[in-house]
Amino acid sequence: MTKEIDDVKRSVAIANRTLDELGLSTHVTASLGHVSMRVPNEPELFVVKGRGYQIDALARVNPEDMIVVDLEGNMIDGPKGTSQCYEVKMHSCILRERPDVQAVVHVHPRFTVLMSLLGIRMRPMCNEGRDLVQNELPVYEDSRLILSDDDGMAVVKAIGDGPAALLRGHGAVCAGGSMETAVITMLNLEEQARMNYYAYAAEGPDYKGIPSAEIDYAKEAFRTMGDLPHLKGPLSRGAAPGAGGRPGGVWAHYTEIVKEKSGL
Repeated sequence: MTKEIDDVKRSVAIANRTLDELGLSTHVTASLGHVSMRVPNEPELFVVKGRGYQIDALARVNPEDMIVVDLEGNMIDGPKGTSQCYEVKMHSCILRERPDVQAVVHVHPRFTVLMSLLGIRMRPMCNEGRDLVQNELPVYEDSRLILSDDDGMAVVKAIGDGPAALLRGHGAVCAGGSMETAVITMLNLEEQARMNYYAYAAEGPDYKGIPSAEIDYAKEAFRTMGDLPHLKGPLSRGAAPGAGGRPGGVWAHYTEIVKEKSGL
């Protein structure tokens, strides 16, 4: 294995631990979830969490535990006695069919699972993740494990060219051009699901969300904020836009916590 693959293994281990730190894979779901990342200079390979560990929990995975897999889902390398994650086809099919995707995340967040079963379209309820649910999220209409190539291709069809799809009774899958984008997309999706469930519980199925016209206005305002006289100077000197502009700040915060705790 090359040094680059070793670097990707470390990044994937940190990302899997970050799912626990974010509360996306905890308690009874502590072992349920996986992040994958394409190997940059060997795009026909990716790295993902496996199965078969003596202690199987995302909060405990290390770089040497990670599994190298090809785009057909075949295990290429990994520790003795382990296998690729059982739902590897969710990752391999998306990465095979979408060259724009560099990372895939699948977890079972509780509010996302609830909303996938209620049959109610999620509405934008807060700024965090509002773009994900401005239009109706696609749903893979089956709770079974994604085990075969046909299953994986059905998930590919569900997610299309978008960033996320709900899996009925089975969480969600998110894809991104970087690992941090994919993970933060999942975090934002769970926040929207939580807010939608609260609104549904309080008001019933006719609750209201943020109007689409307001979201479009906010997007344009964010895009042009650097033209405002009081922001033009600071933003032109490289200051990053604020909340919603990029995932990096939140991602950096939680991955640093993980690295400090684990020594990775």
